[in-house]
Amino acid sequence: MNLKQKFQQYTEKLKSLWKTGKVQRTSRISYDVGWNIVLFFLLIGFIGLFFAGGVGAGYFASLVKDEPVRPYDMMQQDIYNYEETSKLYFAGEKYFGDVQSDLHREEVTLDNISPAIIDAVIATEDENFQDHHGVVPKAILRAVFQEVTNSEVKTGGSTLTQQLIKNQILTNEVSFERKAKEILLALRLERFFEKDEILEAYLNIVPYGRDASGNNIAGIQTAAQGIFGVDAKDVNIAQAAYLAGLPQNPYAYTPFLNGGEVKDKDGLKAGMSRMKTVLDRMLESGHITQKEYEENINYDIAADFTKASPSPIEKYPYLTFEVEKKATEVLMYKLAEEEGYTKEDLDQDSDLKEDYKALAERDLRKNGYNIHTTIDKDIYEAFQKIAQNYENYGPTVTYTKTNSETGEVEEVTERVQTGGMLIENSTGKIISFVGGRGYDEENNINYVSDNVLRSNGSTIKPLLDYAPAMEEGIIQPGSPVADVRKQIPGWNYGKPGNYGGGYHGIVSARTALENSYNVPAADIYSRIIDLNPASKYLEKMGISTLTEDDYVNPSLSIGTADVTIEENVNAYSTFGNNGKFADAYMIEKITNQDGDVVYEHKADPVEVFSPQTTYLTIDMMRDVINSGTAGYLRPQLSNGNVDWAGKTGTSNDYKDAWFVATNPNVTFGTWIGYDTPRSINNASTNYSHRNLKLWAELINSATAINPELLAPNETFKRPDGIVQRSYCAISGMLPSELCEKAGLVKSDLFNEKYVPTEIDDSLISGSSVIVNGKAVMAGSNTPDEFVTGDGLMFNPEFLERNNYDELEDLTQLYPRTEREKWERIGFPGSDAGDSIEDDGKAPSAPTSLSKSGNKLTWGKSGSSDVVAYRIYRAKGAGGNFTRVGSTTETSYTIGDGDAVYHVRAVDYFGRESSPSKEIMVGDTSETPPETPDNEESTDNNNRNNDNENAEETTDNEEEQQQENNNNNEDESSNNENENDNETSQPNNDEEQ
Repeated sequence: MNLKQKFQQYTEKLKSLWKTGKVQRTSRISYDVGWNIVLFFLLIGFIGLFFAGGVGAGYFASLVKDEPVRPYDMMQQDIYNYEETSKLYFAGEKYFGDVQSDLHREEVTLDNISPAIIDAVIATEDENFQDHHGVVPKAILRAVFQEVTNSEVKTGGSTLTQQLIKNQILTNEVSFERKAKEILLALRLERFFEKDEILEAYLNIVPYGRDASGNNIAGIQTAAQGIFGVDAKDVNIAQAAYLAGLPQNPYAYTPFLNGGEVKDKDGLKAGMSRMKTVLDRMLESGHITQKEYEENINYDIAADFTKASPSPIEKYPYLTFEVEKKATEVLMYKLAEEEGYTKEDLDQDSDLKEDYKALAERDLRKNGYNIHTTIDKDIYEAFQKIAQNYENYGPTVTYTKTNSETGEVEEVTERVQTGGMLIENSTGKIISFVGGRGYDEENNINYVSDNVLRSNGSTIKPLLDYAPAMEEGIIQPGSPVADVRKQIPGWNYGKPGNYGGGYHGIVSARTALENSYNVPAADIYSRIIDLNPASKYLEKMGISTLTEDDYVNPSLSIGTADVTIEENVNAYSTFGNNGKFADAYMIEKITNQDGDVVYEHKADPVEVFSPQTTYLTIDMMRDVINSGTAGYLRPQLSNGNVDWAGKTGTSNDYKDAWFVATNPNVTFGTWIGYDTPRSINNASTNYSHRNLKLWAELINSATAINPELLAPNETFKRPDGIVQRSYCAISGMLPSELCEKAGLVKSDLFNEKYVPTEIDDSLISGSSVIVNGKAVMAGSNTPDEFVTGDGLMFNPEFLERNNYDELEDLTQLYPRTEREKWERIGFPGSDAGDSIEDDGKAPSAPTSLSKSGNKLTWGKSGSSDVVAYRIYRAKGAGGNFTRVGSTTETSYTIGDGDAVYHVRAVDYFGRESSPSKEIMVGDTSETPPETPDNEESTDNNNRNNDNENAEETTDNEEEQQQENNNNNEDESSNNENENDNETSQPNNDEEQ
């Protein structure tokens, strides 16, 4: 049977079977059974799916059960609460750097970000950003599957919204709980915020590795500036691709090492490869064209890397640290005030103060403030240059000391250091300062502040002694003060001493300040110490470093207080501000990134001295510069016409040198000294001159930059109530006839409230005689012709009233200037006369008799008790001599006739000397008598000649010695003018 027949046979059987209905019945049963099975499994599947969904939902709910439902305000605060670096500015909105921070970030708005950056970020991090509602389920499932299967390749599933949530609200913890919260919060965030708001926040918080200075950076603006040196709005496509690729692995892709150096070629490969990946995705997503892709895929991005710029700490170390310190202090008190605490509360509770200081430091580093200072950029930079290059500080010293921790002996080398500050008088603005000669790891002290306290020496005298005493009506500029060895209340007898030793007699307060005498300053302070001037005046002028002992220690009057440079200079600005103290400040204002003012300085001047006292003090300090201890300064100034008034200061053992001066606009002061206090009086150049020259160079540089401020044309204005009056230099009272006769009437400025009203009573008339230029009581044998019945003597009552009668030697009262006038004033009683010893011998004859015109002149007798000279005349040689006159001087006017003259000295006891050599005047040619031809006569003549020659020689030697003494005295005075003062503790003699 063939195949066809077999097929027909099979077909017939099927037809027969179909007709019977068995096939239909069997198929229907199979279908029903199969369908039921399918329905059963579908039902089981749906039940399982709902169960899994329920379990998943339950599990998700359990993961987020502790997450609070955040309202809009809370989410807004969290999202925008990212750390932002505070910025520092010179005066005039001149930016100079950022506050020190672990992370540098600068906020930027979306409209200031290049579209290329936005496209690159979206193409790389979240291509569905504009379409999703915070999450992409497909991406989440893929990420979960990869996590469950522990896949080596993980593509991630976080949208930009989720990344923002992770960075700003949650943590980087890897867990299902954190992921669940992230999803929930992302969905909620998308309900509250626009896409642009989310994108802007993301671009401001994302980390970007390091910048060219090695700083850790975050935020797209900081990254653009720190890596390419351009703003975020100005980056090109290649730069945008490079920046967009960094957040995936910031420190692997960043082009810079820790120190800011560019990585080598191999180190840059990863970042460049990542940039190309971003460009690929930008092309795939249609954000760039094929042409733009080709232009940028091989772009030399390394050529765009910016060069490292010095950080503000590297460029302006003193300023950066000082501004941060002062800004922290401002914020500390502000934060405390917001919570109900006062400045006094913090100052009295160190723990509380430390807490708020920590809060302020964190606030400063996180909140992106703009710190605006008062510092003038140009003047500050000029100051730093001069301070570092000045060549006349003095020698560097090397010495050994024992290390307090290890006990080892170390060799230490130190340079003379310096500090200075320039302050605007009316406001207290700190315009500039010098913190030292250079900030480095070995010497990182800011000598202007950093709690560096140094003895301020004689710069305290105007602040504590003279101005307060004038304010209290105790003295005026012309008031006489005795610079003598005496007892001053609170001091040991004869203390303090003056610089270089010696005393200066009765001098005016003006002269005492001009030359920085210690005794008058201590004397004046002793008269007001019970009024507590340290508290009443110094504290008002910002001096806050006094100890309890300082308030009662009389040595405070001559400079034993330890102060900062800032406080000392600031106190002097009181004089430049008409007696009102404006507290110095460096922080003008603090604003946030929106421009809102967080803090702004408000001046609150405190009246310390009246305008009259202020002007009188200024006028006295002018003399310090014009002819006193700062006399070296004026020739050093580029503008010598400025009305400066100031004071020098030297501390104990010459450890510190100061000069502080004020003009109608500003006050400036400088200090020099070793970090470890030791004498700076160790060079050929005077230490005070070295400091004055530094002061001048600094002020000259500032004047060149801003002459209107530093060199005002106007002078200090004399206020109403200041008058010019005459007074007696002995007592300070109104001049008397006797004071006029003595030639000691002076004139000076007075506060009209304290012009003297009583007539001087310091002098009385009496019988006296002049011995060697000094008035003494006439003795019983003193020739009447030389006694003046109306001579001048000190009034015993005056001497007693001023305790001068207790002096060991009343001649101490004679000052060094105009001494010849004072020495003609005798002392009451017989003490002065008794001091002239009778040697029983006639005085030596005058010497060097000569004639000029119609006047005879001669040299003084060599004897110390001479009161006058008698002049004798003869008609011719060998004639009889008769007395024609007498004088207390060493000259005498004669007539025109022909004659021969000689002069004899007369002593206190009435004895007359042998005649001087004769001098012939006119025609005296009569034949001289024959010289006796005998041995006795010859011997006598030779003896007389020898005596005369000996007397002349002695006289010449004494004249030379006197001249030397005068020269030495002048030199001593000059030295004291050039140098400063001696500060002595009540029980020591150390110079200051």
